[in-house]
Amino acid sequence: MIRVLLADDHAMIRAGLRLMLETAPAITVVGEAGDGAEAVRLARRLAPDVVLMDVRMPGTDGIEATRRIVAERLAEVIVLTTFDLDEYVFGAIRAGAAGFLVKTAEASAVVTAVERVAAGEGMLSPEVTRRVLRAAAGGGGDGEGTETGVGAPVPASAPRTATPFDELTPRERAVLGCLAEGLSNQRIAERLVIEETTAKTHVSRVLAKLGCSSRLQAAMLARDARFEA
Repeated sequence: MIRVLLADDHAMIRAGLRLMLETAPAITVVGEAGDGAEAVRLARRLAPDVVLMDVRMPGTDGIEATRRIVAERLAEVIVLTTFDLDEYVFGAIRAGAAGFLVKTAEASAVVTAVERVAAGEGMLSPEVTRRVLRAAAGGGGDGEGTETGVGAPVPASAPRTATPFDELTPRERAVLGCLAEGLSNQRIAERLVIEETTAKTHVSRVLAKLGCSSRLQAAMLARDARFEA
């Protein structure tokens, strides 16, 4: 069973999410939180596999709660919000969220997201996927990556400094390139002509070497550094 914790300050929304999720035989909702601080406490106590996290909540917001849960490796987090503003999307990714959905998503999409994230995949709402991929490719999207922002081109005369990417093997660099494109483990396996289990292993090694807590975070790191496989 996939154990899910719901975090939203509206009881009716939590009730609706519970109904959605419990139609899936392999998913069970183990708890509900009304704010970010409570979500962190319950994640520590209940050990869920996935937390469905709202962004705008009183006190500790969903982004900060996501950061704490991911930092303590308590669970995977899917941010689920009414708003698909870039500050929320990229804030969630940098906090370590493994997925981002808007609340207009169909029930089947929410269930699929939980199943995929629990299996180690990432999940982005179609409404934000293009923006994230564009950012990962260096096209901006969150106000960074301009000439004065993170990821600005290094002058040709500047000496090259070591980067976290230097530790990656050629195969791992190719995997990171696939992550930056938003590919699933299955698609990575197909692209690189390897087994899916091997792709999953490579993804785990890439995340560990880069110090990232999610594949989405690795994609953003690659974007910020203008990484090329």
